[in-house]
Amino acid sequence: MKTIRLAILGFGNAAQSFASLLIEKEGKIQNIYGVKPIVTAITTKSRGSLYNPGGLDLEKALEDMALNGHFNEGEKDFSYFSSFDVVEKAEYDVLVELTPLNIFSGEPAIQHIKGAFARGKDVITANKGPIAWAFQSLKALAQDKNSLFFYETTVMDGTPVFNMVQETLRLCRVLEIEGILNSTTNYILEELALGKDMDEIMEEGKRRGFIEADPDMDTQGWDSAAKLTALMNVLMGANMTPDQIRPKGIEGISLDTIKEAQGRGKIIKLICRGEIIDGKILGFVEPREVDEGSLLGGIKGTSSVVSITTDLMGKVSIVEHDPEILQTGYGVLSDLLRLLVEKGKLKV
Repeated sequence: MKTIRLAILGFGNAAQSFASLLIEKEGKIQNIYGVKPIVTAITTKSRGSLYNPGGLDLEKALEDMALNGHFNEGEKDFSYFSSFDVVEKAEYDVLVELTPLNIFSGEPAIQHIKGAFARGKDVITANKGPIAWAFQSLKALAQDKNSLFFYETTVMDGTPVFNMVQETLRLCRVLEIEGILNSTTNYILEELALGKDMDEIMEEGKRRGFIEADPDMDTQGWDSAAKLTALMNVLMGANMTPDQIRPKGIEGISLDTIKEAQGRGKIIKLICRGEIIDGKILGFVEPREVDEGSLLGGIKGTSSVVSITTDLMGKVSIVEHDPEILQTGYGVLSDLLRLLVEKGKLKV
């Protein structure tokens, strides 16, 4: 049976979810697609790396992370390869780029992806940085090297936003994008409306995993700006970067502000919007009042929504309801399955 070799950069929650799905769905992938995926390399920044050109034991790798929080230096597949060592030297067919986001540059993920393309490899990424900061150049390099490049998980986890437009809205021109793309701010604004103190909200959100240790990138609007930029770059050909949006966050929103809006039948949400104004594509991230009974007003908790307006199909909306890490892992897996089909590895 044919094999496809994967190299995974980063082994956080998303990567571990993806690895678990690879194990769980291995038989179905082989039966349906006629190919066996194997992972030859896993790198982390501080928890060790693994490398075996013949394939790693994913169950053991997951077990070590769960029990010890790192790979064991005494294991036969333990490696001192850095992420760039893997990109440039390891044996793999597909680079799975799952390193942490640098929201202000997209690095080093951009260089990882460029290095893989330089070797003629295919790339799957869940890192929104490269799509927000360098999509056009990466797309051009992939085309030049005849490499495939998939990134469905960069916005709204595994929700098929890019695939929906690219595969089912053919010949449609995207005129406008609008949505709520950051679950942290959505959660904070809802809790503020209940009269809770910001410190209390932050403590509870961190405990439940909704809020990062440093939530500034969320509350200042930068995470939303990166996601909006990725959507605009891919779906509208914007060729923009997040700093061109200059987002407004939710720091200035108080309970009084929220109650004033409620008195008018409105709810405050952090809204992302990309549109064409006087022939120019522009992006905005800012708190806005929306009607309580509207689609945007009904997005609760950690759910997200994006509405895409096209010339031929009008407005199409897709909602992601309360995602867990499983959805992110599946998003990466779905990109791998799409890659297998497009590489012609499908049996039927």
